[in-house]
Amino acid sequence: MDLPVLARYPFLREASGYIRAEGISLEELLTDPAYARARALGRGRVLEALERGAPPERVPVAEGDRLAQLLAYPVARILVSAVADTYLIRRYALREAVAAEARLGADLDDLVLRVAAELGVDLRRADGAFRLHFADFLRHTSTMRETPWKLINQRLDAGYVRLRREKAVRVLRNAVQRRIEEGLPIPVNDAILEAFRGDLAEIRGILDAKKAAFKADDIGKVSITRFPPCMYNLLAQIQAHENVPHMGRFAIVSFLHHIGMGNEDIFRVFGDVPDFAVDVTKYQIDHITGTTSPTEYTPPECSTMKSYGLCPGPDRICLTIKHPLSYYRIKGRERRPRGESAATAA
Repeated sequence: MDLPVLARYPFLREASGYIRAEGISLEELLTDPAYARARALGRGRVLEALERGAPPERVPVAEGDRLAQLLAYPVARILVSAVADTYLIRRYALREAVAAEARLGADLDDLVLRVAAELGVDLRRADGAFRLHFADFLRHTSTMRETPWKLINQRLDAGYVRLRREKAVRVLRNAVQRRIEEGLPIPVNDAILEAFRGDLAEIRGILDAKKAAFKADDIGKVSITRFPPCMYNLLAQIQAHENVPHMGRFAIVSFLHHIGMGNEDIFRVFGDVPDFAVDVTKYQIDHITGTTSPTEYTPPECSTMKSYGLCPGPDRICLTIKHPLSYYRIKGRERRPRGESAATAA
C-alpha cells in the first residue's frame, strides 16, 4: 500500500515496513526536530482518546503531512505503553478504531476488502453488499448484544453472513480495536521515558483526573480502590459509556452485590450504558442477586474471567488468588489502619 493509504490506516503491518524502508530510527523519531509534528500529532491522539474520543476525519494533503500522520501512530503507541494503564489502552484503541471506521466508510470497496484481509477477516463482496464468514462475525461482534447483531437474525448462506456495507465496516472497527489492544503495551526504555517526560506527565494528570471521577460515593458504600483489575476495568468501561459484553455485566453485577451494594445502587451504575434498557437491566440485576430467583449468583472465578477475555492482566495480588472477591478482601486488609478491625474495614 502507498503512503496516503498507510497514513489513514497506520495499524496495518505494511505501515511499519514503510517506516523501516524510510530508514527512520527510534532516536530520530524521539528527538529530531524534523519529526516534531509527528510527535505532536501522536500526543494529540492520546489526549483525544482520553478527553473527547475519536476526532473528526483529517485528510493530510502534502507528503510531509502524510508521513507525520503515519509516524504519529507509533508515537501514540509509545506514549500509551509508557503509561501502561489498561483504561488508557482501551480508550486509545477505541479512538483509533472509530477513526478507521469513518475512513473505511468513505473509501472504495476494494480498500475495505484489502484492510479486512490484512486484519485476517474473511470479508467478500456479495451482490452489491458484503458477506462475512460466520466465525469472524461471531468473533468480532461478541460484545454487541443488540438484537440486530445476533447471529440468529442474520442471513446465512454457506457459512457466510450477508451484511450491508455499513455493518461490514462496523465489524471491521471491532477488528481494528482488537488488533490495537492486543498489541499494547510495547516495551519502553529510559530514553523514551526521558524524551516524553513532559507529555507523559500531562497524560497521567488527565488520566488521574478521570479515575478520580470514579469515586466510591458515586456507586454506593464500597471502595473502588479495592477492586481487582478486572472489575475496575469493567466499571471504567461502563462509566466511559462503552458497551460491556453479557458476561462482563454478569460479573460486575454479582461482584457489586457480594461486596455489599444494594440493587438500586447497582442499577444506577448502568444508567449510561449505550444499550441501557430499564426493564431488562432491573430484571437482570434482580435475577443475578437472587431477589427474584432461587439462586444468588457469585462472580466468575479468575480462570473464567480470563477465558472470556475479561482479565486485563494480573497484578501482584491477582497472582496469589483464584477469585475476584478474594482480591477485594485482601486489599481491605492491606489498607486497614493498625488496630482497626476487619468488621470496620469491610
